[in-house]
Amino acid sequence: MTTTRGFAAMSANGSLQAWEFDRREVGAQDIAIDVEFAGICHSDIHQVREEWGTAIFPMVPGHEIVGTVTAVGADVADFKVGDIAGVGCYVDSCGECEYCQSGHSHWCLNGATWTYNGYERDGSTPTYGGYSKSIVVKADYALHVPAHLDRAGTAPLLCAGVTTYAPLMNWNAGPGKKVAVMGLGGLGHMAVQIAAAMGAEVTVLSHSANKQDDSLTLGATHFVHTADGSALTNLRNTFDLIINTVSADIDLHPYINTLRAHGSLVVVGAPGKPYSIDAGELMGRQRSVAGSAIGSIKETQDMLDFCGTHNITSVVEVISANEIDAAYDRVVNSDVRYRFVIDTATI
Repeated sequence: MTTTRGFAAMSANGSLQAWEFDRREVGAQDIAIDVEFAGICHSDIHQVREEWGTAIFPMVPGHEIVGTVTAVGADVADFKVGDIAGVGCYVDSCGECEYCQSGHSHWCLNGATWTYNGYERDGSTPTYGGYSKSIVVKADYALHVPAHLDRAGTAPLLCAGVTTYAPLMNWNAGPGKKVAVMGLGGLGHMAVQIAAAMGAEVTVLSHSANKQDDSLTLGATHFVHTADGSALTNLRNTFDLIINTVSADIDLHPYINTLRAHGSLVVVGAPGKPYSIDAGELMGRQRSVAGSAIGSIKETQDMLDFCGTHNITSVVEVISANEIDAAYDRVVNSDVRYRFVIDTATI
């Protein structure tokens, strides 16, 4: 075991504080990474505050991790010391079920091993995340980060990037397609950049009028202020695909009616309450409402390669570790454009 430092929540709703803890030694299939930047995802806040159920404490959050490889296990061929590597939302899986065998290990029937607030495959060793100086991870679950991308801006791609890239790919966003993005936050601003780079015509649907300039700068062709009651009515039969990044409770009916025949509204922002759906709105033109969360290791690597080709990173505000609690409050109040990233040199 090796000792490292991080920032941890010691109990639900508690402040995050400096904490020393142990990482395992580098095994034959592992790599060690000196963490340089760790993104703050809203899901970190939900778990620290036990808003998603009972959590494991002490908790070192963080699943948007970028750093430099410092050690490589004997059986690892794809990484070398000095490489820039990333770690996303999960770090292991059973490797045996139908989804692991088909390359979709994030859907593991026996449960993926989450980067934090989970247990290793032994079922008893807690996992600790990226708000730390270092991490040891199986090489098969680590990602290669394009060296030319800004590392702080790349960290959120490990969650927000793949969470939006995966549905855009799966629902065939590209030239000739009209894609709407609901909400311009941490997820939405990634969806806009990626969809535009894919060649789609992108429209941002936002209740915040002051997001228009940012939307167009990020690659959207159109901006619609949804506080105007008639705005969505005027968009009926417009979109092939809608990516819903909004986590707040929202009425989907007016958005569904903006879909063309065979169009899909894909939910990637977790709502607080179940949606109410009118089946008639779906049946008439074979529309669908679907969901998507994170992505496989392959999809995450494909996303990083795509972002490398198109020079896409997240728009970030870099903070020190002692600002984490304040950043959490600002995220909850939607007071960030568009992701916070911790400079782990400050731990």
